[in-house]
Amino acid sequence: MEQRTVLLVLLATLIVSTMGLYLIVKWITRYLGLSKGKERVSRFVTSNDASQMAKAGKKADRFADILNSSLRVKINKSLSRISSEKTRLKLSSAYWPITDTEFILLRYVGTILAFFLGQFATASILGGLFLAVLALMLPPIILDLAISKRQRKFANQLLDVLILIKGAVQAGYGLMQALDLAVSEIQAPASEEFSRVIREVRLGLTLESALINLSNRMDNDDLYIVVTAIIINTQVGGNLSVVLESTISTIRGRMQLMAEIRSLTSYSRMVASILSLTPIFAAIGLFIISRDYFDPVKTSPIAQIGLGMALVMVLLGNLWLRRMIDIKV
Repeated sequence: MEQRTVLLVLLATLIVSTMGLYLIVKWITRYLGLSKGKERVSRFVTSNDASQMAKAGKKADRFADILNSSLRVKINKSLSRISSEKTRLKLSSAYWPITDTEFILLRYVGTILAFFLGQFATASILGGLFLAVLALMLPPIILDLAISKRQRKFANQLLDVLILIKGAVQAGYGLMQALDLAVSEIQAPASEEFSRVIREVRLGLTLESALINLSNRMDNDDLYIVVTAIIINTQVGGNLSVVLESTISTIRGRMQLMAEIRSLTSYSRMVASILSLTPIFAAIGLFIISRDYFDPVKTSPIAQIGLGMALVMVLLGNLWLRRMIDIKV
């Protein structure tokens, strides 16, 4: 009965910690991102739309001003040595309104707190290590998922944006005016990303540099084709609407081919998910049928190592299967 209680406490701690990490990310996104006008261009250019400020409320504005003017600035200056260019680019791609220093600090502070929480809840150093490793691994995973989700949305909007820009150019607009029109007509995340391009150009960057930054953030092959075509057109001249028309035709063909490939590989993706989830469901079923089946895992180091290796092998198998069906176009 005591072992069962320890297991339930560990499971509850895991759930609470995961929810707490999610709430922290939401809190940061809501409050720390309210005042963004002071960020450097070397970081990432973020939106400071007045309507969003009004929606957040005066209380949130005062709270954000305090953080941005004192505590937040001091933290970023004192811990600037742990800054990471790779993390900065990822946070920019996810459109999270925190700096790389803050992200790294929150990650490691959360790991330390999770270790003590797990050790206190389970009265075992293994419980603390388990929760600490989980807290250390979750933030990058959540960040990568946010980036992937945002990049997929942007990819789905790209063709509509290009059609709108091409129509504006044919009507006599310049490229920057066409981008400004697209920002006002389309939804996020495409509007946010092209708004960054406009602000970076207004802050002194060349159009080529701003478009390259956009391509690096979104990591999209279709966008790379568009950026390359626009840069070449600005350097050598020519009819931009014709270039955009040719680019749109190319992207449409690539989208049709990708749809066919995704349809043909759907069975393989389903098999990969089933093979990965089957051991987990089997373990849950054994635990329900026989509560004492996993007792050796609590006391035997060999059983603990074996269980850990099994989980790692399941994860590697899933990644390997998905890598096999990841066809580049």
